[in-house]
Amino acid sequence: MIEPIEAELARPPIYNPQQEAILRDEEIERDDAITRDDPDAHTLHEEALAEKAKGRIIVTFEHGSKENPRNWGKGRKWYCTLSCALLCLTVALGSAMPTGDLKSQAHTLHVSMEAIFLSISLFVLGFGVGPLIFAPLSELIGRKTVYCISIFFYFIFTLPSCLANNIATMLAGRMIAGIASSAPMTNVGGSIADVWAVEERGIPMAVFSSTLFMGPCLGPLFGGWISLKTGQWRWIYWVLFILCGVVSAFTFIMPETYEPILLRRKAAKLNKENSTGAYVSKHDLDAVPFREQLKTSLLRPFVLMFCEPIILFMSFYLSFIYSLLYALFFAFPIAFEEIRGWNIGMTGVSFVSIIIGIGIAMACMPIQERMYARHCQQGPVPEARLYPMLIGAIFMPLSLFVFAFTSYPGMHWIGPAVAGVMFGFSMLVIYISANSYIVDSYSNYAASAVAAKTFMRSCIGASVPLWITQCYHTLGFQYAGLLLALIGCAIAPIAYIFFFYGQRVRERSSRATKG
Repeated sequence: MIEPIEAELARPPIYNPQQEAILRDEEIERDDAITRDDPDAHTLHEEALAEKAKGRIIVTFEHGSKENPRNWGKGRKWYCTLSCALLCLTVALGSAMPTGDLKSQAHTLHVSMEAIFLSISLFVLGFGVGPLIFAPLSELIGRKTVYCISIFFYFIFTLPSCLANNIATMLAGRMIAGIASSAPMTNVGGSIADVWAVEERGIPMAVFSSTLFMGPCLGPLFGGWISLKTGQWRWIYWVLFILCGVVSAFTFIMPETYEPILLRRKAAKLNKENSTGAYVSKHDLDAVPFREQLKTSLLRPFVLMFCEPIILFMSFYLSFIYSLLYALFFAFPIAFEEIRGWNIGMTGVSFVSIIIGIGIAMACMPIQERMYARHCQQGPVPEARLYPMLIGAIFMPLSLFVFAFTSYPGMHWIGPAVAGVMFGFSMLVIYISANSYIVDSYSNYAASAVAAKTFMRSCIGASVPLWITQCYHTLGFQYAGLLLALIGCAIAPIAYIFFFYGQRVRERSSRATKG
C-alpha cells in the first residue's frame, strides 16, 4: 500500500516503525491491516506470512546489508531525497509558472483570457486523475520506473506549450503533462520513508515539504521575471522544459527504493542462480492482481468520500484552501498590476509574502508536537492533530478581509503583503493539520482517504481559473474578496466541530480508527 505524503508530514508521526513495516507488506488496503493497541501486531503479521510460505524460502534483506535502503550511506540517501524534492518542485512550478504572463499567451494565440486560463485548469485537474492510476502502478513496477515514466511524459508534453501556435495544441499538451506529472505527488512521501527511519526524517521532510508548499508560490515569481526580461512568454515554458530535462537525468540514475520490488528482484535472482522456484518475496505470498489493485484505487476513494463525514467535510475544507491559493495567482496581479501599476516581475515578488507565512508556520509546528503529546497521554487521539487548524481557521478569513480592504488605488502595498503572510501561515497549518487528521482517523484506509481528498481538491481547484478573474472584475475587488472571506467564516466551524465531536463520528463508522 502506498503510504501517503500526508502521513509523512505529520509530527509526531502517525505510524510507528512496526506499523510501517506491516503497511509496506500490503499490496492493497485491507481491513484491520494494523491496530493501534496491539503491541504484538508486527509479530503476528510475521507469523501469518510464515504460514503462507508453505515450505518456500522467504527472501529478506540481510541484516545490516546495503540491500536495504534504510542502511544506505547518508550521501546516497540525500541524493534520493533531493532528487525527489526536485521532482516535486518541477511539478509545482509547472502548475504555477505560466500564470506569470497569461495575457501575452492569450494575445499571441488569439484567444480570450478564459481560454488561456484552461491551460492552468487542465494541468491542475491532472493532479486528481493521475494518482488513481500511478498509486497502484508503482506497486507493480516500482517507484523509480513510475518516476521515469512520469517525468518523461511531463518533459515531452511540455514541448507543445513551448511551440504552440493554437490553443488546442497547448491545452492538449497541458492536460497530458498534468496527468503525467502527478506521480511524484503520489509517491515521493513513500520514497523518503523507504530510505529514512522515522526518527531520522525531520530534516529530510522539512527539505521536501518546503518544495511541496513553497513551490507553487515560486512559480509566478519565476514566470513573471522570465517573461519580463526575455519579452517572450514562450521562455516560461522553455525554462520549464529545460528544468524537466535536467530533473530527468537525476531520475533515471536514481536507485530503486521500494522494498517489495527490491525483494522480488532478489528472489528472482536467487531462483535463477539455483535453478529453483523456492525463493519468494514475502510481498508475493498473497499477491493481489493488478486489476484488483486498480479497482480498489478507483472505487474505494469515492466510497469513503460519500460515506465518511470526516473525509467529506475535511476534503471540502482543504479544497477551499487549495482553491484560494490558485485564486491568489489571479488576484495578486489585479491587486498589484491593475490597482497599483506594478510590472509582472514585481507582482511575482509579491508572492514572497506567502512564502514568508509558510516559513513562519513551519517554524511553529514543533509547538503542535507538545500540544499533541499533552492531549494523548492516555493514547493516540486523532483530534489532537487539529490544534493548528483551530488557529488557521481564524487567520484564513482574516487574511482575506485584510487583502480585500487594503487594495484600493493609492494604498500602500504592505497591506496585501501582510495578508499574504497571514494566508501562507494559515494555509500550511490547516493543510498539515487536516491531512494528518484524515490519515490518523483512517489508518487502515489512509491511501484511499487521501486519494479522495486529492481528487476533490484538484477538481475544485481546477475550476478556479475559469471564474475567479470574472468574479473580481464583476463584483469589484473588495466585494469579491469579501465573498471569499465570508465563505471562509462559514466553513471555519468545521474544524471546531470535529475537534469536539470527531470521536463520536469515528465511533459510528466501521472504517474509522477507534480511540
